[in-house]
Amino acid sequence: MIESIFKGMTAEFQVGSISKPLSYYFSIDDVKKTVFLDPQNCRVEEGKATEAADCVCKTSADFFAQIWNDGYRPGIKDFLSGAIKSNNPEALKSFLGAFGKDS
Repeated sequence: MIESIFKGMTAEFQVGSISKPLSYYFSIDDVKKTVFLDPQNCRVEEGKATEAADCVCKTSADFFAQIWNDGYRPGIKDFLSGAIKSNNPEALKSFLGAFGKDS
């Protein structure tokens, strides 16, 4: 399920939705992916493809699927409980917005 989400990201990316290049490293259970976004493109690579991602996100496959597929938006409680961990929660909002999932 998580692999199919990442495979579909390039097609779902909304050109012009972000203003500057950003990199995201995801650790979702055993799946590790790096996503590079710029105003024109989305590229997904296996594993940790950059030493210093702009945003790192760690969560479970079930929680990520809930966010991506069901429109769930994590709140402070989710971060405090450890259901999702990130060094840049604001960048996660931008990430979702780049795929039309910001509402």
